[in-house]
Amino acid sequence: MSEALLEVKHLKKYFPVKQGLLGRTAGHVKAVDDVSITLRPGETFGLVGESGSGKSTVGRTILRLTDKTDGEVRFKGTDIHSLSAAEMRLIRPQMQLIFQDPYSALNPRIRIGDAIGEALLDHGLCTKAEVRSLVLEALEACGLSAYHIDRFPHEFSGGQRQRIGIARALILNPDLIVADEPVSALDVSIQAQIINLFSRLQQSKGLAYLFISHDLSVVEHLCTSIGVMYLGSIVETATRDELFLHPLHPYTKALLSAVPVPVPRLKRERIVLTGDIPSPANPPSGCKFHTRCPFALEVCKAEIPLLRDAGAGHLVACHLA
Repeated sequence: MSEALLEVKHLKKYFPVKQGLLGRTAGHVKAVDDVSITLRPGETFGLVGESGSGKSTVGRTILRLTDKTDGEVRFKGTDIHSLSAAEMRLIRPQMQLIFQDPYSALNPRIRIGDAIGEALLDHGLCTKAEVRSLVLEALEACGLSAYHIDRFPHEFSGGQRQRIGIARALILNPDLIVADEPVSALDVSIQAQIINLFSRLQQSKGLAYLFISHDLSVVEHLCTSIGVMYLGSIVETATRDELFLHPLHPYTKALLSAVPVPVPRLKRERIVLTGDIPSPANPPSGCKFHTRCPFALEVCKAEIPLLRDAGAGHLVACHLA
């Protein structure tokens, strides 16, 4: 087994809550609360959960777009949060982000050829004479044509704009791509095209993806392993097949029950969760999910369940599993 490309250990990210005229800290929003992830070259780790569960904050903290509160993020064995700004700049091309919204991710006043190639020039990875040919290669790899290079963002559809975003990340030849809800703003037919593009690029270039999504049906087609997040913490993680065949956590079962069944006659019991996700500024005691769990026991209200191995590398944080 190859060495880990990315190791995240007990990552925490708390945002202070300021109150009063003096702006004193009255508490913290625990956006990410003890998350651990291991990702090897050529693998895809899917991070799923409801909106507000902290998935995007995990991705941004891993890329050091926001500073951590505690924990460790190691990329190729290096703790990136211990690096200076100059040292971090050297490894930036190896870690890239694909944004959720293809419409706001591009500057409307810049031609897409310049938008894709500007990072190459900014990092000194090529000369001005070489950048156009490299941009054309990236466009071709992402299913776009050479004549698109001089067009502006408003001339493209949503699916084409997302391909441009992928080309902009790909052109730096990264080892890791954090894809933050990259298909959620697209039509279903376009989603399939982008997912297939991700798969082809991974096979041809050996990329590793951290794929952030709230849609398990999308994650199922792309990911080798999956982590389920709830209120800042991972409650279950397993290989894709193991998670879909044998979900253990009640929250995971509820999410899977909402995935559409392709064959109508194959009915699946729908699990409807009551209430809203609690505030990360004031999470419940014990198991964070116990306020919405239909099977909660008294122990769930008092003790925080730790991730334990249920066999075959299947980890779950639940007193019932």
